[in-house]
Amino acid sequence: MNETNNSASLAKLDLNLFRVFAVIYQERNLTRAAERLCVSQSAVSHSLARMREQLDDPLFVRESQGVLPTPLAKRIWPDVEEGLRYFQRASRRSEHFDPARDVEQITLAMNDEVEPTLLPILVSALHQEAANIRIACVRVDRSSLKSDLATGKLDFVIDVAQAADEQLLHTSLTKDDFVVVSRSARVIDHAAYLAAEHVTVSSRRAGRSLEDWELARLGIHRRIAVRAQHYQSACGLVAQGDLLLTIPRSLALSLNAVFKNHIHELPVPIPPVELHLFWHKERDKNPANVWLRNTVLKAVGARFTHSDQG
Repeated sequence: MNETNNSASLAKLDLNLFRVFAVIYQERNLTRAAERLCVSQSAVSHSLARMREQLDDPLFVRESQGVLPTPLAKRIWPDVEEGLRYFQRASRRSEHFDPARDVEQITLAMNDEVEPTLLPILVSALHQEAANIRIACVRVDRSSLKSDLATGKLDFVIDVAQAADEQLLHTSLTKDDFVVVSRSARVIDHAAYLAAEHVTVSSRRAGRSLEDWELARLGIHRRIAVRAQHYQSACGLVAQGDLLLTIPRSLALSLNAVFKNHIHELPVPIPPVELHLFWHKERDKNPANVWLRNTVLKAVGARFTHSDQG
């Protein structure tokens, strides 16, 4: 039988016949195959006859102790065996979701500024439930955020609260108030804050930072002397000069273990920075995505609650 006809015949086969074929191949005996399948021997023979007709090959030939596979049966056996394993795996996954078994890789997006604080928390929490899971963290690209979540290029996004598309679902992840970091221990009041030079942190090349947008609402404009990409380098600049840094409290506490700067309450009333967890509406009921969201919310919530109490 030629390759084209063989492929056409395989496409028409009842998938249930492959299970019968597999058991016969393993047992090399129709009686034992029937016992394993919990059917009569005549039912096994009938199924085998259907496969023989559609594949135009005897598949198994009789011998003294049972049957032996033909060359064609031997050729298709590896694919049949692999296919049945896929079906069994799909069946198990439909019955019970197990992250250690069912999730191989997670791709998330967050801004550089929060990665040092959040990523270690998330990796630790995810590996506790799925030790071999691979985790990739990339920068947020808001222009492709919706399509990346829809296609599965991203599993979830952590970003500042914003007006979202109706196809994007989101929930609050953290709220963090701003503080001021300086090298000096002297009190920083409203006047001192406005008189000082500042370092600001943004991954964008230009434009206001989040805190400058909020300050502008109050009619306040700071003197920005340096624009940095990361809070770690900004804290380093503060530690060696007179610059002030406005920074979320959790990041200040974390980085101050290294730089030993002084942390002050912010003397101007701007709202806390609020981070949200975003995912696509199409994946709202997906077991893996539900597990992922719950794990992230629990881990980050526990970490920030503990920090607030500390």
